[in-house]
Amino acid sequence: MRTLFVTGPGGAGRTTLAAATALAAARGGARTLLLSADATDTLGAALGTPTGPRPEHVAPGLTAVRPDPDAGFRAGLLALQEHARPALDLLGADHLDDEELTPLPGAQDLALLGAIRAAAARGTAPGASGEPAYDTVVVDLPAAPRALALLALPAQLRRYLRRLLPQERQAARALRPMLGRLAGVPVPSASLYEAAARWDAVLAAAQAVIEDPATSVRLVAEPGPAGADAVDRTATGLALYGLGVESLVANRVLPPPHDDATPWLAALRAQQDKTLGEWAQEHRTHVVAHRGQDPRGTDDLAALGVPAPARDTEAVRWPVVDSLATDSLLTWSIPLPGAVRDELHLVRRGDELVVTAGPFRRIVPLPSALRRCTVTGAGLHEGALRIRFAPDPDLWPRTR
Repeated sequence: MRTLFVTGPGGAGRTTLAAATALAAARGGARTLLLSADATDTLGAALGTPTGPRPEHVAPGLTAVRPDPDAGFRAGLLALQEHARPALDLLGADHLDDEELTPLPGAQDLALLGAIRAAAARGTAPGASGEPAYDTVVVDLPAAPRALALLALPAQLRRYLRRLLPQERQAARALRPMLGRLAGVPVPSASLYEAAARWDAVLAAAQAVIEDPATSVRLVAEPGPAGADAVDRTATGLALYGLGVESLVANRVLPPPHDDATPWLAALRAQQDKTLGEWAQEHRTHVVAHRGQDPRGTDDLAALGVPAPARDTEAVRWPVVDSLATDSLLTWSIPLPGAVRDELHLVRRGDELVVTAGPFRRIVPLPSALRRCTVTGAGLHEGALRIRFAPDPDLWPRTR
């Protein structure tokens, strides 16, 4: 199954073009699922068909779903409250009732991740409920950088779970009742660790979809200085999270001006042409002309000429270059297109590396060979951050 995330700066028309992309994939013969977390159903307005939590058949081969965060959020919070009941009772906390719960910010993102995981779990065969399988899943993400935060969420939450509830502590499960009696205070019950394991499995499934080599991102932006800056920042964040840009859709491009065009219109088109030329050198770029109105319905979406997801997207790789024989170094190359040197920060914490690029931060485990090395320096060159490691004599295997 192929997954394509669609994002870009706010107001650039990413929901409309996500719908057009999904329609193109379906008309190309792929069984396509279109997902969106938009609470106001902008997706339904573009498709000409209201969408909601139940799968909506929009066109041959195309199904749209807009997950409802309410039910899942309430069920998850009540389950967490039940697992933490001993500690809450000790603190004298009042328990929350189902009727008083409303989704908090971020619940829509979690619901969207759950829908992505569920689509991947069905694979290429229909589920037990008879729901169809999909060849392609197109996901209308929120505007960047919120979209990048959503894509980073599964890995971050799994890391928090491992730190707060280490799996090795589960070995003492049989001792918990005795420890509780000796200490006189409640201790975490086995159900808490079981719930953590279930959450880890759910998050791992979502993370697997995001990090799959067949997963990529399509950016949508209006050509111009603001759009160019937003694309550069987003491309940097995507590379930091290991995601490649499948293509860039330049939306609402004005027609070439005529001789009698007003000066401001000609200047605006010249500004767009300048940005389009820069994008063409850096990305696979598709141009969507300004049609003078918002598309409504599948006929309007098809007229935009947006292509189906490409099949030859190259995954972002972070190679380790071995130059031990010549320079006694290992170099970890991290592609960060558009990164600014003054906004880069590196911190090593044990076997992890904290990489910050502007507003984006990622904590990544070091490859096994680099864990036995010390950092000797780093530099940004031609859109790649190269970190140099020297073998630690106390840890590196000795040769005779």
